Amino acid sequence: MSESTDVRYHEPGASGWALTWGPLFALLGYGGELLAGGPTTPLLWLLTGAGLGTLSALWVYARRRFLRVRLTPAELWQGTECLPLDRVAGLDETEAPFGTRVLGGGLSAPRRYAEVALRLDDDSVVVAWARDGRALREALRAVLRERA
Repeated sequence: MSESTDVRYHEPGASGWALTWGPLFALLGYGGELLAGGPTTPLLWLLTGAGLGTLSALWVYARRRFLRVRLTPAELWQGTECLPLDRVAGLDETEAPFGTRVLGGGLSAPRRYAEVALRLDDDSVVVAWARDGRALREALRAVLRERA
């Protein structure tokens, strides 16, 4: 298995389930019209399902692009930013100071994501993040131990 496919930790950012929400809501709305016994508007519900499905697809795409976390033996991906693990000197067990650079380009870690402070080879500190901060921290420790 090559290093690029040896994924040690992965969070996709969003699942594909959200793509079913719009069409499901439209189907429920159409079913409600049928049960009410009045006039039905299938074209309107079809367009509503397509519109909500499109918005859901954009939402899933954005979350998968900007909130994904992927750790391999060679690199850590945080959103669209890739940090080569050659640059990581170790994990910083203390809380990162205010103003520390956050990986992935945000001003802070995403809401409901745990922060993991990393010390780089130039002795600077950056903040990585994951939904399961403990699992990311353990996976990072294991990968850094293997590299040593």
